[in-house]
Amino acid sequence: MAERGASGSGSSGDSLDKSITLPPDEIFRNLENAKRFAIDIGGSLTKLAYYSTVQHKVARVRSFDYSGKDAEQDHEPPYEISVQEEVTARLHFVKFENTYIEACLDFIKDHLVNTETKVIQATGGGAYKFKDLIEEKLRLRVDKEDVMTCLIKGCNFVLKNIPHEAFVYQKDSDPEFKFQTNHPNIFPYLLVNIGSGVSIVKVETEDRFEWIGGSSIGGGTFWGLGALLTKTKKFDELLHLASKGQHANVDMLVQDVYGGAHQTLGLSGNLIASSFGKSATADREFSKEDMAKSLLHMISNDIGQLACLYAKLHCLDRVYFGGFFIRGHPVTMRTITYSINFFSKGEVQALFLRHEGYLGAIGAFLKGAEQDNPNQYSWGENYAGSSGLMSSSPELCPTQRARSGTFDLLEMDRLERPLVNLPLLLDPSSYVPDTVDLTDDALARKYWLTCFEEALDGVVKRAVASQPGSVDAAERAEKFRQKYWSKLQTLRHQPFAYGTLTVRSLLDTREHCLNEFNFPDPYSKVKQKENGVALKCFPRVIRCLDALGWEERQLALVKGLLAGNVPAAFTASPRFSPGPPHKCALIFADNSGIDVILGVFPFVRELLSRGTEVILACNSGPALNDVTYCESLIVAELARYRGSALREERLLLMQTGSSSPCLDLSRLDKGLAVLVRERGADLVVIEGMGRAVHTNYYAALRCESLKLAVIKNSWLAERLGGRLFSVIFKYEVPAE
Repeated sequence: MAERGASGSGSSGDSLDKSITLPPDEIFRNLENAKRFAIDIGGSLTKLAYYSTVQHKVARVRSFDYSGKDAEQDHEPPYEISVQEEVTARLHFVKFENTYIEACLDFIKDHLVNTETKVIQATGGGAYKFKDLIEEKLRLRVDKEDVMTCLIKGCNFVLKNIPHEAFVYQKDSDPEFKFQTNHPNIFPYLLVNIGSGVSIVKVETEDRFEWIGGSSIGGGTFWGLGALLTKTKKFDELLHLASKGQHANVDMLVQDVYGGAHQTLGLSGNLIASSFGKSATADREFSKEDMAKSLLHMISNDIGQLACLYAKLHCLDRVYFGGFFIRGHPVTMRTITYSINFFSKGEVQALFLRHEGYLGAIGAFLKGAEQDNPNQYSWGENYAGSSGLMSSSPELCPTQRARSGTFDLLEMDRLERPLVNLPLLLDPSSYVPDTVDLTDDALARKYWLTCFEEALDGVVKRAVASQPGSVDAAERAEKFRQKYWSKLQTLRHQPFAYGTLTVRSLLDTREHCLNEFNFPDPYSKVKQKENGVALKCFPRVIRCLDALGWEERQLALVKGLLAGNVPAAFTASPRFSPGPPHKCALIFADNSGIDVILGVFPFVRELLSRGTEVILACNSGPALNDVTYCESLIVAELARYRGSALREERLLLMQTGSSSPCLDLSRLDKGLAVLVRERGADLVVIEGMGRAVHTNYYAALRCESLKLAVIKNSWLAERLGGRLFSVIFKYEVPAE
């Protein structure tokens, strides 16, 4: 098995600007609440993982106790809002150069208050080299873990929990990273770890893998021969030389052997016939750059062909590459990709991982956390606390390539319950939630980044106004502004920093930054007021609807769902005419106030009257002015919905597992997914611009679906071929 050296997360590796550093308390965040540690030490980089509990504010709503009060007073809010402290779990991953290890260990030791751990799991070659130092500094016993087991555990973890983890490298594309949508079943796959040598492992399940091959010709070979040929001792400098070289000056090509006759053989004249072939006959010196490039091609082609043969032998089409040889360098990713494509004729895909450098540390942490069983939860990347993937282009200057000085950060938050696919997705493996990929669409990216920048002042004001009694709200809001503005500027230069850039990811990043500075629900007061107004109108709206004939009522219900905007056109389908009702409708609600109370609730009431069961799914946590699950319970009660439908469980209020204005149908609360399957849902209604336009506009389902929204953005309306306040009313029937 090849020894694993230092590895990167799909970045520029060790090539970091030494003059830029972060304060230690920003690097090792929440260290005082750290519970357990794991460490992966390679040849030049150390990757530290630790688990902590994070205390943050959450907005809660509850019904008033109306005993002794006049509940119908106009000034009385419909429910009470309180801000409470909540404790959640977070995983922290920090990567830094080994030259900083003593200083980092000192800082950790000085800031540990009451850690529960007595053992630190360690992996990588440096786990032996630095064992005594770690035990002396932290007063913890070092428990060494198998390198390959840790790598595979870490790989499984990121593939399951980070949707845009894997990417294809395309050198001549802009950007050069093309992210893959995670397959719902990540197994089986091939993991090729290129350390000093090469290890090839077939991963079949969470706990079953097999070492199926390898080679002694790997990263160490490139480094060692490169040092002999060029007298360059540093790995990254050797790769830098290779990026400037011309291998054809050293390699013998097919056209050098056959001349013009190569065309009759069906071969490209630029193919390498013999690595270093010209050096045997040419009577001249070769440049360091050319020799390094030739060597890189030789090693990469050998590894690529080997990986391709093993993939075909085991009928696998996905090969993930990792190890210190890769480390996100464009020249290595390009040569590996070319080799795989050539030898497999495009049938096998070379994939790289955004957090490849953390696999060992993640796996070591998981090995020591069985008592908490982290795999029973779903986790999500916290964009506010993560550095993100930076450009690996060697043409960029060091300050552009540097991330957080010599440190790289990743944070992941534990979600309350597991997230799974919606059972009604037609093909979960090809489902893409987002309508527009801003990573590829430069015009759309420029527009939306500017749009979010211009909206920032309004968000800051809203955040401050939501906490009128707080003495430091303005200060925290300013810190939020600076953090989110910084994220937006990063995304202007590296739109692939957190995977595929979308409107959804921009919104989610904003929510993460707001939560970091304790603004859990800036719209809570607005929603409270609008819900109160809508509840007072609800009885009158119901009486008016009941007085209408069937066709008029259906059109009025649709108008209500569209928040009072008149639809451009509506043609009722046969299933929406009098006839057999649907068995069960799944409705994803959007905004609080008029939208849910005067739009969704009457529509739900109509479905119930037809004998259709209804599952009403709302956000688990707050985002913008969207209705949350907790709010839906209260407004349903106040709207007199706690009647027979709820008692008889013909109407079920559920949470989506999301705290986003958008909707990812591949990451839904497991309880909701189970209920959808049990009740046999045969109609899905998705409403709102975030859920039905920014996401899921092209989502294909196995049942009838209704996607509706009012386009409240002029640029988007024009892009879709309509006008501002145009209506989307998209009724789809799956193909037989």
